[in-house]
Amino acid sequence: MRTTYRLGIDAGGTFTDFVVANRNTGDVKLFKALSTPSDPTKAIENGLKLIADDFGITPADLVSDCDLCINGTTVGLNALITHRGGKTGLICTAGHEDSIEIRNGHKEDGFRYDPEYPAATMLVPRYLRKGVRERVLSDGSVRVRMEEADVRAACELFAKEGVETVAISFVWSVLNPEHERRAAEIVRKMLPDAILTVGSELYPQVREYTRTSTAVVNAYLAPVMRKYVKAVDAYFRSLGAKQPVRYFQSNGGLAIGQAMTDRSVYAINSGPASAPQAGLYVSAPFKKKNVITVDMGGTSFDITLTKDGQTNLNKNIDFLRYRIGVPMIQVETLGAGGGSIGWIDSLGLIQVGPQSAGSEPGPACYGQGGTEPTTSDANLVLGYLNPDGLLGGKLPLDLEKAKKAIKTRVADKLGISVERAAYGMYTIVNNNMVNGIRRVSVERGYDPRDFVLVGAGGATAAHITALAREMGIDTIILPKLASGLCAFGQIISDVKYNYMATAPLRLDNAAAYKRIDTLFGEIEKQGVAHLKTDGFKQGQIDVKRSLDMRYVGQVHECTVDIGTFPINEKTIEKVKDAFHRRHEELYTYSERHNAVEVVNIESTLYGRIDKPKAPKLKKGIPVSKALKGHRKAIFEASGKSTKTPIYDGARLGAGASIAGPAIIEEVTTTIVIEPGWTATLDASGSYVITRKKR
Repeated sequence: MRTTYRLGIDAGGTFTDFVVANRNTGDVKLFKALSTPSDPTKAIENGLKLIADDFGITPADLVSDCDLCINGTTVGLNALITHRGGKTGLICTAGHEDSIEIRNGHKEDGFRYDPEYPAATMLVPRYLRKGVRERVLSDGSVRVRMEEADVRAACELFAKEGVETVAISFVWSVLNPEHERRAAEIVRKMLPDAILTVGSELYPQVREYTRTSTAVVNAYLAPVMRKYVKAVDAYFRSLGAKQPVRYFQSNGGLAIGQAMTDRSVYAINSGPASAPQAGLYVSAPFKKKNVITVDMGGTSFDITLTKDGQTNLNKNIDFLRYRIGVPMIQVETLGAGGGSIGWIDSLGLIQVGPQSAGSEPGPACYGQGGTEPTTSDANLVLGYLNPDGLLGGKLPLDLEKAKKAIKTRVADKLGISVERAAYGMYTIVNNNMVNGIRRVSVERGYDPRDFVLVGAGGATAAHITALAREMGIDTIILPKLASGLCAFGQIISDVKYNYMATAPLRLDNAAAYKRIDTLFGEIEKQGVAHLKTDGFKQGQIDVKRSLDMRYVGQVHECTVDIGTFPINEKTIEKVKDAFHRRHEELYTYSERHNAVEVVNIESTLYGRIDKPKAPKLKKGIPVSKALKGHRKAIFEASGKSTKTPIYDGARLGAGASIAGPAIIEEVTTTIVIEPGWTATLDASGSYVITRKKR
């Protein structure tokens, strides 16, 4: 029997979003529940009750009638931010116990010459990093056999200290993993309850520091993710779920719970990683493939950039000061959300964020005990938000408390009116977000004027025209589902796994070509077997290949996408040509006369999932009949207000066109249209907001 629904859940810092698609009709509905950081599964339970009540069924009926239930979560990210992961031990090659602290001698950009910049907090304290006498050389040969007694001594210490999770990473283990495998056997025997991460299995690529750091982060997050996955899986099983819950990974694809526990490092950017897929989907009806997707929630602001339909993947980067090698969707994140707190710095200037009021206690206007002025408070004072409340009135707002917070903490300290202070906060948070957009566009060689701006997140729509104006972008695509766009991105995504291997070879002989071709075959065989176990048939499986390549003598390599053709004497020139072209794209030059070498190989395997039917809006009532009334709103720094029409977005249909200044109130977001902009609702369910030609 064909199931009716597909469910996507995106747990954010303030709200947890739920998107339910009817696979038969294409209808998509969005629901929100306050996040519950102390017990994330509680928010899921609350959200499913909201959906079930709306549909007139039970949560069990809903879940049992879903073909897929997909969960994007910030649990892993929050554990890394707050340093609340598991107690971790590290077993490494003797003499390399401090590699994660030395960090290749690297300091983050912007702090390289700052002697007062504090060292990163180590996820494994020094006394729990235990060296093992062993040595594998760069050709894979064994110079010193592993001293098993050292591994046993480490296990005895870990047992005594209550270590929950262990990372193993030896030098050159990617070329000969024999020692790591034997050490893993000993750990499993002596510490049967500990979670184990083996570096050469998690990240089988060269660069010992990156591999060790990745293994440590994975191990650190594994107990948190195991507990979370276990609780969520058990809850959905109790409701009669027919399929295992899928979890969204930071590489932009889905995975089952076991994979997320074993590869917890892939959970770090689980939520925002689905934004590019959703941004491309809502832009497709307008033939747009250059997309900047921005997502402003209650706590953070996430930015992703997609050029020609391809979203950049990061590898071997520092994330929250920890080096991570595995592929992650390139997301620029900053502390600029609806809950970001406004304050006055030592120079007497307004600042907003990165501190956030979150969902507990939340902005002052939520009336839940918060006293700090936030972006949401400023938006309420400016007249952008409905004083009657958010979420269709389910979350009432207190205008007087918002004014009091801004007056006490900002306006009085500057000697200005509450309205001017609120507009100042609004401008500052917008500037912070614009700077973030520039980092993913201008600073990487892209002209933002060549892109459309796609709005996601519940708070974005109040700022979207201001952001586009500052960036010189003339077209905005804002779906009705904007506040749950990441959850929507999850339900249209595929299962995705990355498989890697190290292949340090010069591309100048048949033996090298054969070795690369053989390695691709081996890792892809593993991936296909994994996906078939997951229920996919051969026709549902796709493979994409890439190589990390460089000119001989270079220190760093670049990733080059290639086809799935055999690697041999006839095809190797295609591979080299792809590298030369990619090198020129990145660095403006190529050296076609120079020898080329491969460092690592990677295969990305996709399990293709049927997509829900696309929604289609009908023509609605005349725009004038959707007018709810007028409200004073402020669009200039003087604090002068403008009588602004307010429209009920739920009553607008395809073809509706509204010129600014205006405000459109959707159930889960509020769209502020500045003077000079016009919003037209497309049949695909997205507002296309354009600016008058200058």
